[in-house]
Amino acid sequence: MALLQLSDVAHQLPRGDADFLRSRVADLLERRNMSFPGAQPVSFARKHFQDLLMTDYFVCEKTDGIRCLLFLTFYIEEGNKVEAKILIDRKNDYYNIDNMHFHLPLPDAPDASFHTETLLDGELVLDKLPNGDERKTYLVFDCLALENKSLLQRTLDKRLAYFMESVLKPYQSLLERYPEEVPEQPFLVMPKKMEKAYGIEMMFKDVLPKLPHGNDGLIFTCRTSPYVTGTDQHIIKWKPPHENTIDFRLQLGDFPMVEEGGERFQDFDACPSFELLVYHGNNRNEYFAPLYLTESEWESMKGMGQMLDGRIIECAKDDKGRWRMKREADGTPRFRDDKTEANHIKTVESVLESIEDAVTETDLLNNVKPIYIQWKRRAAEATEKAKQASAPTNGR
Repeated sequence: MALLQLSDVAHQLPRGDADFLRSRVADLLERRNMSFPGAQPVSFARKHFQDLLMTDYFVCEKTDGIRCLLFLTFYIEEGNKVEAKILIDRKNDYYNIDNMHFHLPLPDAPDASFHTETLLDGELVLDKLPNGDERKTYLVFDCLALENKSLLQRTLDKRLAYFMESVLKPYQSLLERYPEEVPEQPFLVMPKKMEKAYGIEMMFKDVLPKLPHGNDGLIFTCRTSPYVTGTDQHIIKWKPPHENTIDFRLQLGDFPMVEEGGERFQDFDACPSFELLVYHGNNRNEYFAPLYLTESEWESMKGMGQMLDGRIIECAKDDKGRWRMKREADGTPRFRDDKTEANHIKTVESVLESIEDAVTETDLLNNVKPIYIQWKRRAAEATEKAKQASAPTNGR
């Protein structure tokens, strides 16, 4: 994830331009505030098995990429509408994709038209291809608005159908007709593959091992619920117990004191104390726990030569109950510079519940059969209800 940045495919817009677009997005979704409109999941706990039994859920892989929205809009130049493509990250920063080759047409006029006031939700990832090449891909898993029409109240299956028919098919058709344009794309737009919730075994055996990008779990999303901005209790993220992490704000403490030549001074080469803070709302961060660092971890952190104090850092609990930093492949800390705040205390409590009441891969697999039975029962009931509704009545 650290190897890919939104600045690789777009440039960040100045505040004034971004505020104008934030207002347009808020109006499009009929929201009163201009905060990041994306939905956020809750952590999987054992109580969520009941949700999977009672309601239809889709499951997909939890991508280790950059979560961002894609806003397809326009600006006016010399009296004409000009296509604009904007990425919105979780900091609610706006990035303009200044690439004339990147074009998302409407279905009825693929060469001359383009989408406006359409908002997609997805993840930007760096795929590693079998030939060794790398490819940037934007994996779409939801559609919030289409052509100036909010889809928030539609069900997930309907929202995805709108995306597939009105956005993806015209886009893919265009690239099929002009294959020379493919290498010029900033990234390729693709749908994230969704399975019915009882497809968990297939996810573990066939899907996850073959992914061309990083993955750290599964996402379960209710098929029948509307899109909710902010925390959505109907989107559930499952991670292997050892991957359950919390994003803290790192606060630098004191460096140890040493004495030399009769004088005491701080040793700025030695490892200082670090405190982990969680967000309580209203710009208030509070102490949660100390960060435990080994000497080698401190050396890798110090060797970055970067500001450490105040950054968001991803941490996990070890088998001794200590909070340890997650590390990138090169050993450096996994800083979440894509986020402006640490996890909210409510999110922290949800993750702690998942840690204490850990749901393993085996637990998921053991629930496949009852989830399948209940899904098929609901499907049969829906079919029977539709038959009854369409049957002719013997009225006088």
